[in-house]
Amino acid sequence: MVGLLCPGQGSQYVGMGKDLADRFPAAREVFERADDALGTALSRVMWEGPGDELTATHNAQPAILTHSLAVRAVIVDGLPPVDLGAGHSLGEFSAYVCAGALSFEDGVRAVRRRGELMYRAGQERPGTMAAILGLDDAALEAICREASGQDGVCVPANFNGPGQVVISGDGTAVGRAMELAKEAGARRAMALNVSGAFHSPLMAVAEPGLREQLESVDLAVPEFPVVSNVTAAPVSEPAEARRRLIEQLTSPVRWTQSMRTMLEAGITRFLELGPGTVLAGLAKRIDRSASVMGIGTADEVDTFLGS
Repeated sequence: MVGLLCPGQGSQYVGMGKDLADRFPAAREVFERADDALGTALSRVMWEGPGDELTATHNAQPAILTHSLAVRAVIVDGLPPVDLGAGHSLGEFSAYVCAGALSFEDGVRAVRRRGELMYRAGQERPGTMAAILGLDDAALEAICREASGQDGVCVPANFNGPGQVVISGDGTAVGRAMELAKEAGARRAMALNVSGAFHSPLMAVAEPGLREQLESVDLAVPEFPVVSNVTAAPVSEPAEARRRLIEQLTSPVRWTQSMRTMLEAGITRFLELGPGTVLAGLAKRIDRSASVMGIGTADEVDTFLGS
């Protein structure tokens, strides 16, 4: 059984996808469609930068989705039947596009809008995030509760793998949680360079805008279920997919549990489509026996098709 994985924000890099466009007409067409859908030269930003412009949330999100779908367009004839899909944060949108539940144009515009809304939420109520390594989930959840108070909130934002959790919230509370984590024996507590407190209650102001965006597009029954970040359960019903994508803004990404859902369902082979191999690395942390192949460059596409 095959599982499809789509990466999230942070996987972008200047030059992403250019080798695909240069070598494969099907990929080049996807980049052109993204530029047309957004009315701006997203591909130029992806290929030429500057890095700060690409990293901006409203560019990084559609760039990563476009890269994932460009890979899919090239390998589609060699892609085995997919049984389950999943994506990390914005990657969940990519997974729904791969599954045919959301058109490419609607998907790229939705994540562009999502990025704009998330950035604006971060401006209206500044927050931050931090990566904590070496503590179990329950201990970190307790630390977040202890760190939260009248001067701010701190919550787990990404359960990425065993002993690897990202926390999010108001700066004061996140700073307090970092100190508590160190006292509890965390190996590292690192502040992240982000424009807002993603996957926390601070993003609630972005929900109405994303709801409006998603209610304006058609969502179909996906060709394969997509595991929700919010519940770590497979979703096949369009109304639930729309609801979970909105809830995702303020809910933690339950990636560890999502991967275990896929493994328990019988997935034996994972394909990560898009820039980088972050999810392949996390899969190995969650289950060392997992078979994962990252497909993001032209050479990796050739290797996949050759296999």
